[in-house]
Amino acid sequence: MRKQTKTLVRITTVPLSLDKLLTGQLKFMHDNGFDVYMISSPDKNISLIERRESAKFLGVKMSRKISPFQDMISLIKIVFILYKLKPGIVHTHTPKAGLLGMLASWMTNIPVRLHTVAGLPLMEAKGFKRMVLNFTEKLTYRFATKVYCNSNNLLEYIIDKKFIDPQKIRVIGNGSSNGIDTSYFKISEKILNESEDLKKEFAVTNENFVFIYVGRLVKDKGIEELVHAFLNINSSHPNTKLLLVGPLEPLRDPLSLECLDKINSCASIISTGFKDDIRPWLAMSSVLVFPSYREGFPNVPMQAGCFDLPCIVTDINGCNEIIQDEINGLIIPVKNIEALTHAMQRILMDKKLFLKLKLHSREMIIQRFDQKHFWSLLLKEYAP
Repeated sequence: MRKQTKTLVRITTVPLSLDKLLTGQLKFMHDNGFDVYMISSPDKNISLIERRESAKFLGVKMSRKISPFQDMISLIKIVFILYKLKPGIVHTHTPKAGLLGMLASWMTNIPVRLHTVAGLPLMEAKGFKRMVLNFTEKLTYRFATKVYCNSNNLLEYIIDKKFIDPQKIRVIGNGSSNGIDTSYFKISEKILNESEDLKKEFAVTNENFVFIYVGRLVKDKGIEELVHAFLNINSSHPNTKLLLVGPLEPLRDPLSLECLDKINSCASIISTGFKDDIRPWLAMSSVLVFPSYREGFPNVPMQAGCFDLPCIVTDINGCNEIIQDEINGLIIPVKNIEALTHAMQRILMDKKLFLKLKLHSREMIIQRFDQKHFWSLLLKEYAP
């Protein structure tokens, strides 16, 4: 007999997704009567997430790359875990965890199999790799009982490509995978003091106009275009600074040596590496620039908006739903250095526009993407 307890299993490929993309959500589900388990690749710091989320972690190594042998081993391990736990719900995130988790759930007859699509790497793939990714994405959706997109544009793309029956897929609320904790992402005296310390450390003054990017420093986030555009701006406006807050990934979509050299040789570019708390960095900034090639529903523009930052984003899934052009930011074409330079120049020089965008930034995020409202909507999805 299948246990009748409300057991929920959440699966991601790497623990960083549990830690950063789903912060607080698992604890909310625990507090609403679920026994919550997390499955992801092993990590030495996982105990911190377990305590924060009141959830038990079970490690299964998963590769983000196409790796048939490793994937088969991972699948078998997940099947054994699900057979033992016999949960009522399995909810997966990220492409590889989605494929393995949905297949394992189907094999063990889990009644509710949910998958969230937060982005499609296949959008940038070509040739045989694109064919493989198309097939695995369709397979994931086939084994799921319901699929959620974290943006309406992504939903339209998936339906248009005929990856899924339209009746099987939807967007929760206004989008996102976790909403935004507007009580956490806000100006406070503590954050302001920390940002002032950072200004002193990196020689940033109140006369500087600070552009900030937060995320992985890789090509498909538009970093090469951003660095080029900033250097165009900085040559005529030496009071500008560019903060690059995030890690390099030299083994996955690395930046060119030319771009790295520009970052390292320009005194006005500050590359900080990964930061666990980005709030002080947002507090010392003027504008977020987020020129990514593809996203699902990115958290960073919402987080920046909560700090009253106007956002320059590319016209892609998610970004063009968080940002309304000339209301709380500017929207530009993808991979367009000239358009990016113009937007940065415009927001730097047009003070009336800058103040207008700044005025609407936080209020628009609160109205549409408050985290607790999103959690309550997801909880209803879990109800029998």
